[in-house]
Amino acid sequence: MLHTRTTAAERRRDLRAKLASGRLLRVPGAINPLSAKLIEETGFDACYLSGAVLAADLGLPDIGLTTSTEIAARAQQFTRVTGLPALIDADTGFGEPMNAARTVQLMEDAGLAGLHLEDQVNPKRCGHLDGKAVVPREEMVRRLRAAADARRDPDFLLMARTDARSVEGLDAAVDRARAYVDAGADALFPEALRDEAEFAAFRAAVDVPLLANMTEFGKSPLLGAATLERLGYNIALYPVTLLRLAMGAVEDGLRTLAADGTQEALLPRMQTRSRLYELLGYEQYAAFDSAVFDFTLPPGD
Repeated sequence: MLHTRTTAAERRRDLRAKLASGRLLRVPGAINPLSAKLIEETGFDACYLSGAVLAADLGLPDIGLTTSTEIAARAQQFTRVTGLPALIDADTGFGEPMNAARTVQLMEDAGLAGLHLEDQVNPKRCGHLDGKAVVPREEMVRRLRAAADARRDPDFLLMARTDARSVEGLDAAVDRARAYVDAGADALFPEALRDEAEFAAFRAAVDVPLLANMTEFGKSPLLGAATLERLGYNIALYPVTLLRLAMGAVEDGLRTLAADGTQEALLPRMQTRSRLYELLGYEQYAAFDSAVFDFTLPPGD
């Protein structure tokens, strides 16, 4: 009630232990704190806060318009309500290496289990759009070293994302990935790979946890969990799935409401009031409130 009972340090150790298990972790992107509670209840391994989802929630495109403090404030809302480890998309670190260092500490303070930094120029673009540009490898290495030096909790996961596949080709992306590990990255996120062979090439090249971005309507195939596990990947990320599902349902519902003049036909598709209250923990809040206001001191105290 009010907040999760786990600490940030416990959640970070939990994520590290899960990654060390060798099994594939399935990580959906939440759209709000309430959906993060559902992700936990459904049995997933962690939750994720996508930069694209946060931008869309604010009515903005994913082109680097959000700030580190906006994202940290949003992250704190998520870590308050779920005991799952939470990862966040920290874009390019929001500036120069010193900005990346500050970003790491902001996200640590927000209770997150880790973040990823990418090697795009600042401001960035969505990873599955054409026209991306990446910084020189040496600049990204400086960004990662600053982030690693700024980290206060060694269990906080620092992941490097490379967007170089679509800009410089697969071999260059693999070379960058190796350099990023040497610079202090604990894990890697190769963005916009084109087929299973490219996923396999990354696995063969590095010996750190790997994330597979299974975003819809992008450049990568939607590989199933069994395939990703066979390829040796550690995290299957579904960053925007819940937002797309929710917004599709909202659009359909609005069209029905406009056409019918009533929401009657939509009722079977809605989460019920009782289910919402169950998810929110209304009963526990009511019990706590009653205990506070009904409390009386015994005689003599």
